[in-house]
Amino acid sequence: MSFSDLGKRLLVGRKLRSTQLGETLLPKRIALPVFASDALSSVAYAPDEILLTLSLAGMAGFAFSWPIAIAVAVVMLVVVASYRQNVHAYPSGGGDYEVATVNLGRNAGTTVASALLVDYVLTVAVSVSSGVQNAKSALPFIEGHEGWIAAAAVALLMALNLRGVKESGTLFAIPTYCFMIGIIGMVAVGLIRILIMNDPVRVHSAQYEVVGDPAFTSFTGLMMVVLLARAFSSGSAALTGVEAISNGVPAFRKPKSKNAATTLLLLGVVAVSMLLGVITLANLTGLRLIDPAHSFYTLNGVRVDIIEETAIGQLARAIFSGFPIGFYFVVAATMIILFLAANTAFNGFPVLGSILARDGYLPRQLHTRGDRLAYSNGIIVLATLAIILILAFDANVTALIQLYVVGVFVSFTVSQAGMLRHWTRALKTETRPGERRRMQRSRVINAIGLTMTGTVLIIVLLSKFLQGAYIAIIAMAVLFVLMKLIKRHYDAVAEETALVPGEAKTLPSRVHAIVLVSKLHKPTARALAFAKASRPSTLEAITVDVNDEETANLVRAWDEAGIPIPLKVVASPYREVTNPILDYVKTIRSESPRDVVTVYIPEYVVGHWWEQILHNQSALRLKGRLLFTPGVMVTSVPYLLATADVAERRLARSDLQGARRRR
Repeated sequence: MSFSDLGKRLLVGRKLRSTQLGETLLPKRIALPVFASDALSSVAYAPDEILLTLSLAGMAGFAFSWPIAIAVAVVMLVVVASYRQNVHAYPSGGGDYEVATVNLGRNAGTTVASALLVDYVLTVAVSVSSGVQNAKSALPFIEGHEGWIAAAAVALLMALNLRGVKESGTLFAIPTYCFMIGIIGMVAVGLIRILIMNDPVRVHSAQYEVVGDPAFTSFTGLMMVVLLARAFSSGSAALTGVEAISNGVPAFRKPKSKNAATTLLLLGVVAVSMLLGVITLANLTGLRLIDPAHSFYTLNGVRVDIIEETAIGQLARAIFSGFPIGFYFVVAATMIILFLAANTAFNGFPVLGSILARDGYLPRQLHTRGDRLAYSNGIIVLATLAIILILAFDANVTALIQLYVVGVFVSFTVSQAGMLRHWTRALKTETRPGERRRMQRSRVINAIGLTMTGTVLIIVLLSKFLQGAYIAIIAMAVLFVLMKLIKRHYDAVAEETALVPGEAKTLPSRVHAIVLVSKLHKPTARALAFAKASRPSTLEAITVDVNDEETANLVRAWDEAGIPIPLKVVASPYREVTNPILDYVKTIRSESPRDVVTVYIPEYVVGHWWEQILHNQSALRLKGRLLFTPGVMVTSVPYLLATADVAERRLARSDLQGARRRR
């Protein structure tokens, strides 16, 4: 086994056969952390974003945190109920893209796909960046290095996901359940202490007053509506990731649709409970957060600057004040789940990319499974784009969150419209009363979902457009155009290469074989023998005269060897090799357009990469040019050097050892 193969095996593990795909399917207990970690982890930053936005109105704004949280929770439950209809109606894994394409047309499907792809990249960037920000509560030395630490975390997640969905899911399940236990436990302990034991638990920031943005000093009328809309749209980040389960139905064990729908229900109940619990505790403990660019803290009327913790960090520190293990458990679990929340995107993006590649909207390479039956190319592309985004914004969650949510609500809205049309069509042909009632109930659920998600989309667009959402919209538009161009290219290639009836039986008039000769040696002899064995109509060898003395010696050696194939010398006054050969081949083609010219090029096969630099450069340039010449075929005639033979035996031994291990 070579060092490169050894490194790959250590990174991704042993190869899996295609027949082992069933072994990678997920039970519900593993599917929940795999596909729902994004939506669950939003509990760690959605409350922060609500409170940060409300801080622009000063102390008066925080009173609206719980109504906004309830509104977000209601929308989430409606979306979860809507997507339960999706997974039953479209269990193939296309999710929103398939729903939109089938019911609303290809442009709608491409719009949804571009929105989801952008949102998946943002999911990784926001989740990991938020994890780094939360980690600062326990690890202050991270300050100033957030961007690079977040980028390293994304690279680690990429490596773990390259090992396969089941392995990464099993690995991520424990931290996800720890986060759920930590947050629910913190909420339970906090409510018991405050409501039952009458313990006046207060967070550190409760002692400060908050002075907001002068633009929102008068928190009434239009300004109040604008700010509440912004806070609601920021809190709606809690809904991201809900659609991932509908894209991942094929990864579930049978019955796939039922298991996916159950997992969706569990996701909705747990996420809503944690979100409302955190906001309730924030209100009971007097928690404040500020946006340093627009608001600040004061103590007894004097402005103060403090190192601010996240909402989860402040609550955990206050509630577990006499139990530091509880504080560190919650902070550590939150930090890890935010890193792992990106795993939802690492499962959604590659699957969607594979479906789009199958349909011709993305490069075909994204449709191929890797050694571990995961879509490796999609995983690598997602990680690369997320790292670029993280470094560009230096892992700033507040800046990145403004780009977020738009894409997912575009897909939500279009998908619900597609489902509404799906049920309307189905009802036209269904006659069974029981099935009709079920379809009518599903249509009502999707209609409510369409109304709510469409309303939220409008609010998000109006409130976040100038804050950065326009960047996400531009990215979606660019990706939409790019996918349409890729599709047009693949369609054009398919049309151009389609076989015309009877064309397969058409033969060329004659075949002209040309063997390129630079020296008279074994590779040349092999190329001549191979060309002769193919029985062309005409066969000749040509050499380019770039040095008179060397050419004369070659002609003399050719004659002395008694080779029955004529050697033609092509003049090259400017000492070029490629252009004289191209001109000669084009001359033959122009004289007989219905003939085929086959050019045989002797090539060395070497065993080391650095040897490749020393050989075959002229042959590579010539092949590149000949490939664009109509009616010309290029045949490489390999000659294995000793180093290639050693490399071949080494590879054969590693393959044999691998076969023995598999047995």
